[in-house]
Amino acid sequence: MTQPAPELRVDFVSGAVGHRLRFGGGRGQALAKAMGLRAGKTPTIVDATAGLGRDAFLLASLGAHVTMIERSEKMHALLVDGMQRAAQEGGPFTQIIDRMTLFQGDAKDILPHVSCEAILIDPMHPPRKNSALVKLELRQVRDIVGTDEDAADLLRVALKVARNRVVLKWPAKADPIAGVKPCSHQILGKSTRYDVFMVG
Repeated sequence: MTQPAPELRVDFVSGAVGHRLRFGGGRGQALAKAMGLRAGKTPTIVDATAGLGRDAFLLASLGAHVTMIERSEKMHALLVDGMQRAAQEGGPFTQIIDRMTLFQGDAKDILPHVSCEAILIDPMHPPRKNSALVKLELRQVRDIVGTDEDAADLLRVALKVARNRVVLKWPAKADPIAGVKPCSHQILGKSTRYDVFMVG
């Protein structure tokens, strides 16, 4: 008999997120570099596609104030629950959660009303070209939020709003999003790349 899939939850304390907090490599990580965190510089950030909140939590753990936007009501509720549990842990977790703000709604509508230096966009990625199954957790997220058909529209809004940069988190081998100007530079990871659009 196959086991039922574990219920999706947002967990900032244990598992992969907790491990990354303790051993992640600080501001030398690709995401931190892409977002412009460096010695003496901690930009204000909007994560326009919050999802499970892991990137926002990492950036907040490095000292950034991060505004998260999530348009799925169910995912938003999971984030609220995860943030409350992390805040109750006390110590560094409470301090990190205090630097995170969460809004529910469409980022295209909310971004023009938020002041920030850098915007992170991590849309649901296009289906893999190979047949390997995407991790169960990501499949569960996709079931909740669907596919982000309007990623190009969101990127264009972000480019008008950000004061310093917009970063698109995208599969390393995926084609650029059509209809958007070329990025300024890229930071490459094993399976993910960060397309950095410098503005202003």
